[in-house]
Amino acid sequence: MKFKDETITDIFEEMVKIDPEHEFIVYPDRNLRFTYSDFKERVDKLAKGLLAIGLRKGNHLGIWARNVPDWLTFLFATAKIGVVLVTVNTAYRSHEIAYVIKQSDMKALAIIDGFRDINYIETIYELIPEIKKSKRGNLQSKDFPFLKNVIFIGQEKHRGMYNTNELLLLGSTVNDDELTRISSSLKSDDVINMQYTSGTTGFPKGVMLTHKNILNNGYYIGERQKFTEIDKLCLPVPLFHCFGIVLGVLATLTHRGTLVMIENFDPLMVLAAVQKEKCTALYGVPTMFIAEFSHPMFELFDLSSLRTGIMAGSPCPTEAMKKVMTDMHCDEITIAYGLTEASPVFTQTSTDDPIEKRVNTVGTALPEIDVKVIDTDTGEELGPNQPGEICCRGYNVMKGYYKMPDMTKKTIDSEGWLHSGDLAIMDEDGYYSITGRIKDMIIRGGENIYPKEIEEFLYTVPGVKDAQVVGIPDEKYGEIVGAFVILNDDSGINASDIRDYARTKIARYKVPKHIFIVNEYPMTASGKVQKFKLRELAQELIKQKKA
Repeated sequence: MKFKDETITDIFEEMVKIDPEHEFIVYPDRNLRFTYSDFKERVDKLAKGLLAIGLRKGNHLGIWARNVPDWLTFLFATAKIGVVLVTVNTAYRSHEIAYVIKQSDMKALAIIDGFRDINYIETIYELIPEIKKSKRGNLQSKDFPFLKNVIFIGQEKHRGMYNTNELLLLGSTVNDDELTRISSSLKSDDVINMQYTSGTTGFPKGVMLTHKNILNNGYYIGERQKFTEIDKLCLPVPLFHCFGIVLGVLATLTHRGTLVMIENFDPLMVLAAVQKEKCTALYGVPTMFIAEFSHPMFELFDLSSLRTGIMAGSPCPTEAMKKVMTDMHCDEITIAYGLTEASPVFTQTSTDDPIEKRVNTVGTALPEIDVKVIDTDTGEELGPNQPGEICCRGYNVMKGYYKMPDMTKKTIDSEGWLHSGDLAIMDEDGYYSITGRIKDMIIRGGENIYPKEIEEFLYTVPGVKDAQVVGIPDEKYGEIVGAFVILNDDSGINASDIRDYARTKIARYKVPKHIFIVNEYPMTASGKVQKFKLRELAQELIKQKKA
């Protein structure tokens, strides 16, 4: 079963027909349960509601929310009417959400109340004060000319915003035939999802993904885990990443399984959900799995129903993998590797791979995807055990970066190969191991952080003359953000002032954990900053602090 020329809606409705009463989505903490049939009814109402407020095929709708139940309703409703869902990182603050709204030409934005210490409602009102004075559906914003609607996901009413209940009611004014007509006009090559990533270079870019990209990728990811309709996946990773949408939702959908959702990661909630729902699969980045099996109450939970799952997002420590396989009963756990631009997975281990391969590699190429390792200087394909850049080609390669044709050409070559920016080695059996990164991108606990974005932000801090950002090795997160800063002579500020300012403007995970005030940087003869020396210096300075 392959879904090459079908849309997400085609497959979803096919699954509804096969077994309408099969459970699709469960939120165990509130005992909220949707069968495939129940969920279709809600999706159709919301899809018609979005049509009623003027959204049309090709328009962009952003979603800025943690894993609340209607996140998934928006995912399927937008797919049904050809609206591109733009996923927004929950940790973003004003500086970043403003960039995404503007760069994506977003026509509507769906939000919740907030996340941790970030109040989304206040942030949006501050950025777009016209909302409070505009008629709903007819927002006229000076800074965001494309944006016409802000939607609150929930029952509460906020000035200038529709809420989801109102959209579901408005949906009754749209004819079912109109919904069917629009849905049947969609093609598998239509862009349906846009995710912002720092990728391998530059500022966040909107990765354009099609039905074909993510539906097929989800199917093959599920195949590697031997998913069937009896599988129940506990999904504690955020939906705004491909990890949540593709590896989670679409791998489950294409095998008619059940999603057991966690709204916000908490190790105790995960353990309780696995036991209560008898989950067969569990996902997470390494830090999540470590938090689960290290929890003081771990022994109280029965996890014997677990069989498989995926550990991904950052390098997986060997000992952690072994503990997940034994102590958590996930003896068929897999590792997946990829990047958003690749929809995202292009190599993955299988449930029946030898243990050493599942612990020490990121697996083999998925079906229908070509993978190769090339010499970073000549571009020539390399043989086994020769390190180079890992590249892929196939149905999974993104359509491109939104409004960034030059950046797209730099990432996808003339023969269709997507260049990852990662260094890898392939062994004689075709298994790949990731050995490093060509560029300086930092991966902190599964989050991609590009130093240039943080550096550009630090230049806006009053008193900062220059800034260089590097990744510093860290036991918990893999890497953390470090910044070397040169101040203006009369600045009068210190590292704590810079960190406090950053906390109010950018996502928490991007705020430098360590800020070092310096007078100069180590440079090459040609005047380039030697970042590898800054990384070494950072580690030395941290050691001295601890001593």
